[in-house]
Amino acid sequence: MVSSDAKPLKVLIVEDEASFLEALRVGLGREGFAIDVARDGREALERFAASEPDIILLDVMLPRLSGIDVCREIRATSDVPIIMVTAKGEEIDAVVGLEVGADDYVTKPYRFRELVARMRSVLRRAEMLSGQQPSEQDSSGESDQPIQVGDVHIDLDRHEVTIRSSKIDMPLKEFDLLVALASNAGRVLTRDQLIDQVWGEDYVGDTKTLDVHIKRLRNKVETDPSKPTSIVTIRGLGYKFTDSE
Repeated sequence: MVSSDAKPLKVLIVEDEASFLEALRVGLGREGFAIDVARDGREALERFAASEPDIILLDVMLPRLSGIDVCREIRATSDVPIIMVTAKGEEIDAVVGLEVGADDYVTKPYRFRELVARMRSVLRRAEMLSGQQPSEQDSSGESDQPIQVGDVHIDLDRHEVTIRSSKIDMPLKEFDLLVALASNAGRVLTRDQLIDQVWGEDYVGDTKTLDVHIKRLRNKVETDPSKPTSIVTIRGLGYKFTDSE
């Protein structure tokens, strides 16, 4: 439960199925969340702009505008935590949702306690990241040193990535994953190590999120993403970042 003396966290529920919507409204209200509701994609964008929620539960299948398109538009301006809700068996929806910037996903029918646990986990990670300024200096007054591996240059202070002399736009999770890999260049990092470093030790989702982000990184880092030479899969273990020059 959210502490009674703390300002309740606001969740925007975007759902057009009345039974799921009412159950979420009641259940999350009892958990101490302040509830806002949208029943289609267009209304979701309007409510997001008006209410500035702390987290969004976003159904994929919506009238007027799909959840995927809603997520894409919100991600263009905001890092607010987003959990996609997909129908059972619609695995492709979960993957596409992660590709456009969702933080996690759950599949209907879901266990309410698991949903709340995932919400808490995503919110904690967002709170931790909001306190980390990439340009912040350490107590000695020194800045983080850039990372250079082959033709990939990472400026930690400026949160910038340059690949083959071109600056590459990179969302926060992709940037963090690239830093984890490049700062350990030549070493194999297990899937669990990468998830702990990038998503936090309390992450309760599955590893599909990591797979999607690795794919997105390869599309930006590799000269031929279908034959990766920089972000290499080590079967049965994890991934290794190498100097492909």
